[in-house]
Amino acid sequence: MKILSWFFVVLGILGLISIRMLEDQIFYDPFLPYFHEANKHAVFPNFEWAKLIFSYSFRFLLNLFFSGMVVYFVFKNKAWTVQAIILMGIVFAITLPIYLYCIHTKFEIGYLFSFYMRRFVIQPLILLVIIPLFYYRKKTITDRL
Repeated sequence: MKILSWFFVVLGILGLISIRMLEDQIFYDPFLPYFHEANKHAVFPNFEWAKLIFSYSFRFLLNLFFSGMVVYFVFKNKAWTVQAIILMGIVFAITLPIYLYCIHTKFEIGYLFSFYMRRFVIQPLILLVIIPLFYYRKKTITDRL
């Protein structure tokens, strides 16, 4: 059974990697080339708001699915998986409006700030915090017993 769990962890990680590798083919994101240039003087791209928000939301849901899979099969705890999903949802609910505001102001708030807000919107960075957090939680619970 342990091998099957690690298979699903690897499958979840491969899913997250696939989303990143295929981002330019799967998702509508006119800011991808804008930020790839790494030039704050690049031309601000034209875009469609509804399409952009739908694409970011769809990408979040895919990342959420694979991240939830990783958390569940690493810790085998449904309550922790739900907590991780809620935490990721909260982070997305906070960062998406901030990033959309950055877009609305054409990144006047700051190029790097906008760049990193975008990272929190499109990448499952919070997973890098959740895994060590839950390992620590598991260790402290085990130490108390």
